[in-house]
Amino acid sequence: MSTQPTLPQWLKVVNRLIIALNYLGIGFGTWYILSIPGRKTGKMRSTPVSVLHVNGQRYVVTGFETQWVKNARKVGWGTLRRGWKQEKVAVVELPVEERGPILSEFPRQVPGGVEYFEKLLNLPGDPEAFAAAAPRCPVFRFDPLPQNARDGQQVAHL
Repeated sequence: MSTQPTLPQWLKVVNRLIIALNYLGIGFGTWYILSIPGRKTGKMRSTPVSVLHVNGQRYVVTGFETQWVKNARKVGWGTLRRGWKQEKVAVVELPVEERGPILSEFPRQVPGGVEYFEKLLNLPGDPEAFAAAAPRCPVFRFDPLPQNARDGQQVAHL
């Protein structure tokens, strides 16, 4: 039996719409498009993510291990797109002990996303509860990709 939460059926359709609007140059809210090479095929896989801005750094959080999380762990880089602007970035997973302060920002910066954490993880929507969920919620930081790693090679964890 899987411990993976079940996402709403309509989410795939909404994600495709957000991606399409973004590719038309329409970036809105906290939404960015994160594209990461598949760990088996190498084909770029895209998903909308809400980017948090904390102390001049950019982060993304998720409530459980998704395919993009597995891909990010394996390849360590991706493309972050918002509207017409696109950049290659290193995707660096934070250790559990560093996740709390970033997770506590999620309810403040992405209040519309809190309900998914509440429903899928049975997590109250307050910052302290999010910080306490650090062991089960992956958090990644986006760093500028080193110039010598921009050719699509696997990036060592920085």
